Amino acid sequence: MAQYHAYENRNPASRRRYPYLLDIQSNLLGELRTTVVVPLCPVGIAESLQISHLNPSIEIDDERYIALTQELAGMERKRLGKAVHDLGRYRDQIMAAVDFLVTGI
Repeated sequence: MAQYHAYENRNPASRRRYPYLLDIQSNLLGELRTTVVVPLCPVGIAESLQISHLNPSIEIDDERYIALTQELAGMERKRLGKAVHDLGRYRDQIMAAVDFLVTGI
């Protein structure tokens, strides 16, 4: 597992709304059974819910997604699908959104 990589969502019940799950947990904790993910939602579904500092816009294969930081969750690593995108270039926006979620600033 790699920090700031998007993984396919293998859960058929939520895959349409959240096709990708963004792993934000530090690689230093790679031995843990679980990791922390932020769901990525297609902009067409989530744009009306977007709060600028909380929900950065992320592009994957010329498609825009909204990081739903307020819906971050812990999940078992084995439940993640295949790693499909390195989103490290969005690190600053992602971490600013997590910070805003926790501190409000």
